[in-house]
Amino acid sequence: DPHPHGPLSAAPPRPPLGPQPSSHAPLGTNPGHAPLAAHALCPPGAPLGTSASCLPGAPLGTHTSCPSHAPLGANSSCPPHAPLGTNALGASASCPLGANASCPLSVPCCPPEQPPLCPLDAPLDTPYTSCPHPPGCPPADPLSAPSVGSGYPDAPASPRPATPLACPFADLPPAPELPPPPLPVFSDSAASCPLVFRVDPFTDYGSSLTVFLPSSLEARQPFRVVIRYITADAPAIWWLDPELTYGVSKPFVFTQGHSVCNRSFFPCFDTPAVKCSYSAVVKAPAGMQVLMSATQSSYKEQEGVYEFDMEYPVPAYLVALAAGDLVPADIGPRSRVWAEPCLLETAIGKLSGRVERWLSAAESLYGPYIWGRYDIVFLPPSFPIVAMENPCLTFIISSILESDEFLIIDVIHEVAHSWFGNAVTNATWEEMWLSEGLATYAQRRITTETYGAAFTCLETAFRLDALHRQMKLLGEDNPVSKLQVKLEPGVNPSNLMNLFTYEKGYCFVYYLSQLCGDPALFDAFLRAYIEKYKFTSVVAQDLLDSFLAFFPELKEQCIDSKTGLEFDRWLNATGPPLAEPDLSQGSSLTSPVEMLFNLWTAEPLDVTAASSCVDITKWQTFQTVLFLDRLLDGSPLPHEVISKLSECYSAQLDSMNAEIRIRWLQIIVRNDYYPDLHKVRLFLENQMSRMYTIPLYEDLCTGTLKPFALEVFYQTQNQLHPNLRKTIQQILTQGLNPLLAIDTTAVATAVADTSAAGLENKGPEAANGAISLRDVNVSA
Repeated sequence: DPHPHGPLSAAPPRPPLGPQPSSHAPLGTNPGHAPLAAHALCPPGAPLGTSASCLPGAPLGTHTSCPSHAPLGANSSCPPHAPLGTNALGASASCPLGANASCPLSVPCCPPEQPPLCPLDAPLDTPYTSCPHPPGCPPADPLSAPSVGSGYPDAPASPRPATPLACPFADLPPAPELPPPPLPVFSDSAASCPLVFRVDPFTDYGSSLTVFLPSSLEARQPFRVVIRYITADAPAIWWLDPELTYGVSKPFVFTQGHSVCNRSFFPCFDTPAVKCSYSAVVKAPAGMQVLMSATQSSYKEQEGVYEFDMEYPVPAYLVALAAGDLVPADIGPRSRVWAEPCLLETAIGKLSGRVERWLSAAESLYGPYIWGRYDIVFLPPSFPIVAMENPCLTFIISSILESDEFLIIDVIHEVAHSWFGNAVTNATWEEMWLSEGLATYAQRRITTETYGAAFTCLETAFRLDALHRQMKLLGEDNPVSKLQVKLEPGVNPSNLMNLFTYEKGYCFVYYLSQLCGDPALFDAFLRAYIEKYKFTSVVAQDLLDSFLAFFPELKEQCIDSKTGLEFDRWLNATGPPLAEPDLSQGSSLTSPVEMLFNLWTAEPLDVTAASSCVDITKWQTFQTVLFLDRLLDGSPLPHEVISKLSECYSAQLDSMNAEIRIRWLQIIVRNDYYPDLHKVRLFLENQMSRMYTIPLYEDLCTGTLKPFALEVFYQTQNQLHPNLRKTIQQILTQGLNPLLAIDTTAVATAVADTSAAGLENKGPEAANGAISLRDVNVSA
């Protein structure tokens, strides 16, 4: 699941997939800076109404130019009130959208025998026109404006003119003759024509592309729009040099689309409310394995081309790609793992046979697995989150391989998303709990079936502890604690990924299950819910209406309006969950943790009793991290306590997994315990992952150890991905946790006391308790 450990930034510079423009041309100009509506032969300073070949009084439809300063709606021979298709935005001087510059108004599209105005096989930077067609060479900035493409209906590319006509400002250096990106090839031979388009500012993370279709296109008539574009460095695309992989031999690239990053990967309706199938053709160098979140794939070795097809409709954020030195191994009848060669045996040992067991348990609860294969690819430590539920191909960070129980929970959560999130999706990012809360509930039903109730209750207690920690720091009236968060227009919804989406959402779903009196009855409801809404997107009211329709006796009891537990209050009230699950079935695992914590925090400290109470080497990982998290919450501890803790446990903890070690190291940092500080340095020198570096740097910068943090960072920065390096630099520069600012500015009603300044007014407890981004990374 997507839980960024910091703001996404652009990946390191890489050459784009085609020719680069000589300069960044403004919207509406070609690379030669000619206005989109200006004729190629028209002098740049021509007065209004003057064209290269027509007198000012020439009849409408006999010329082609419109000076760049012409007002919108005005052209060289049309009054300002001329119909759409006659202005300087890119249409011809006298023809409707898609018409040639000299055709009569009744002609809706380029005649088939005439070539389009910019040959589709021409490089993007080349300013070609072909009279009498309207000039329309593609914009030069590939990231801000896709080019005019071949539109309705389909046609093969037209031949390039033998002698291209020059655009104005011909003194600019010519564009480099580089091969253009490949274009789709369509079998039908119907005519095609350029389409007028507009790119408008949308937010700080994208643009709005408006394409105008021919007026002659009838309702429900099939058509295809081809958009020719280039993307290189973008929030969705992460380029890795070989040094940032485990094998250190080949480069790597992966994409991460959640929530709204894929608009920088390809033009799309980037909202979970819109779903579609997709296909892709990917060309890669020899020796690079390409994977995508698709139901079918093939490889043409001689051409180095991979072809993918997703036959089921998915939202844009679930389109994902990874390419690098990846090798496969089957771990079940419908599952395989992909990993770098040096990690493959570890991945097989951790997951062989297990994934099929989890899939079968999920199917027994919620119905057939509909995606065909369930494969997993382990990504380098630069992957910005823990896991992502891309259909058919779950992405997981390789760093989690050493922490068995976290790996189990992460994969099972992504398995649960195959039903909740992928098959049935929240229609708006304001209701992410519909995917995450339901997936968390399903995850815990699966773990209960496969590992027992005690294990599930232990993991739930660990997560709810983190939820209350976050609540304490943000404040109970913070709007991000609502299940239905109201986003300001233009706010990136990824900024609102938090524990409330998961754990408060889970508590609401658990409450609904308890109203039924039997979890099996609720499972039956969820099966019916999946079957009804499969491959669609829903809002909360869809779920709740279906629930009451499935249990009419509850509807008759007006259970949705029960005082204090109203459904509307669950959705729109700030603060903690209105009810939490009964975790008594996990007491055999949680009680020893509570007892040991109480012994170590008792006054006066009885070192003998505390140190001999429990052998933590026999504990499960979730028991140990629950104990350490509670010590973290109580830090700074008395010096006697931290020194005796180190004496008793430090050597044992050093040999445990990274999820345990990072918590112990945070305790060392928050207590300024210098005798063990060298262990912090050693840990950071061997970590490249956000999940294990950011929390430590955050803690180092909130106390007296910031100079130590700077020293370690400057010694290790070259082994970090540029995005991670930038995030740590921001922490070192400001000493602030970006999450606090993100969470409070991303909501319609910001709450001032959750800012960093607000924390300063909450006393030393709050100042020492910056929200660890690890706490937000609940998935995954």
